Amino acid sequence: MNIFVVGCGGWGMALSMLLHENGHAVTAWSFLEEECRLLRETRGNERLLPGVKLPDGIEITNDLMGAAQADIVLMAVPSFAVHTTARKLANIIRPETVIVNVGKGLDRENGYCRFSETIMEATGGRNPVVALTGPTHAEEVARGILTAILAASGSRDAATLVQQAFMNDRFRVYISPDIIGAELGGCFKNIIALAAGISDGVGLGDNSKAALMTRGLTEIARLGVELGGRSETFAGLSGMGDLIVTCTSMHSRNRRAGIKIGQGMDVQQAMQEVGAVVEGYYATEAGYMLAQKTGIDMPITCAMYDLLYGGKPLKECIHKLMARPRKSEIEEIWR
Repeated sequence: MNIFVVGCGGWGMALSMLLHENGHAVTAWSFLEEECRLLRETRGNERLLPGVKLPDGIEITNDLMGAAQADIVLMAVPSFAVHTTARKLANIIRPETVIVNVGKGLDRENGYCRFSETIMEATGGRNPVVALTGPTHAEEVARGILTAILAASGSRDAATLVQQAFMNDRFRVYISPDIIGAELGGCFKNIIALAAGISDGVGLGDNSKAALMTRGLTEIARLGVELGGRSETFAGLSGMGDLIVTCTSMHSRNRRAGIKIGQGMDVQQAMQEVGAVVEGYYATEAGYMLAQKTGIDMPITCAMYDLLYGGKPLKECIHKLMARPRKSEIEEIWR
């Protein structure tokens, strides 16, 4: 297949390598001509993927028109660029081309809608959209370390095509019709990962982080089901799987930024020092706004919003969480 990868960040590079290994014709696009030049000359990005080199067979381009001949267009751009990039692609790609999005966030400029909704709106619904999401750090995928991922779409044919294109003996792909749950899980786990980093940075323990992750997943699923996702999706790769890896790995930008915040660093400075987009910061705002809109109880998300956007002291936010009224873990009537 001809596959056009939009975005030459770490994830775009890692997936380009995987697809090339699987025998596809891969072209990787960057908005920046200078980045294209460096990738052509050095075949790598030491800042994002130290020691990893792109095979010579992967073409690097600054011309988006190359997407016109693609069977699959893989969107690996930051969340803030999804809307603009999708609109540009809509005027180039063929109606049958499958669009795969690997970004994890919501479209802040479009009422916090999911990225698949943003892409379908931009393309007029002419192209099937697949969300590819799960416990997959680019640093490990680029080095061939085993993992599994979810390809979720309203189109079974599109999800199956993506499964066939990406899957090999080190990268296992499952399919699902629940693109709503898959996208929301991938987005909102970033809130909890940022909180987990803060927990580590402030010096709390393993018990604390385990409780945070468990209750975090509960509120993510609660909101996700309200917005149309299926509860079992949040117990799967795009929910619990992605949550575990992002909360525990130093590859996670969210966790690294959280550690700095927990150690007392200013929020904006912590994100700058990480040196890449910290999606959990933006996901926190989206989660908070959606919780207010739907009336869903999301205490961790609200505490994170108070900390990141309201400027409340960290100790106060932690105390407020722990001092909440007594609750039952299972929300049902006692018999």
